[in-house]
Amino acid sequence: MAVSVPENVVLSRLDHLANWVRANSLWPMPFATACCGIELMATGASRHDIARFGAEVMRFSPRQCDLMIVAGRVVMKILPVLQRIWLQMPEPKWCISMGACASSGGVFDTYAVVQGIDRFMPVDVYVPGCPPRPEQLIQSIIDLQGRIRATGTLNGREFTQRVRPEAPMALAIAVSPEEAVVAPGDFSTATRLHR
Repeated sequence: MAVSVPENVVLSRLDHLANWVRANSLWPMPFATACCGIELMATGASRHDIARFGAEVMRFSPRQCDLMIVAGRVVMKILPVLQRIWLQMPEPKWCISMGACASSGGVFDTYAVVQGIDRFMPVDVYVPGCPPRPEQLIQSIIDLQGRIRATGTLNGREFTQRVRPEAPMALAIAVSPEEAVVAPGDFSTATRLHR
């Protein structure tokens, strides 16, 4: 004898439901240090309205956030603060690297500017641009929501496996010394040439 299910009952897996809830209720922790922060603020304004995607609750307490948006350049002096905030956020947590400066150091190839935050903490989504438009940040949140919906368990046991950051490929391309065009000066200590 078959049991019929009433129309107002939905059957689902608990893991799938937890991923749906996580994806549609992201609470961002903004870490804006430069011009990308203005674009991050514009994303929360009425024209772009990040609230349509369930990520409007910008909290400045890391214990209440599950998404860190690093917008702008990060200098070595502020890096310990960024890492402490990241460690204070509860699992599961995700990170968006917004802009060229946060992703690769941008035009600031100096000893004081971090050449990509992925060297110090795991990054889930990179947003290119200098500064990136609010539409790009919204698209990155949509992409992150897709990743969250596709993976995850109710108790978050997959996050205990996150032991090293997933960094982009090295920027330098192997070129023979004969083919290399070298500007005058000593660039042997350039950070982009070493991994």
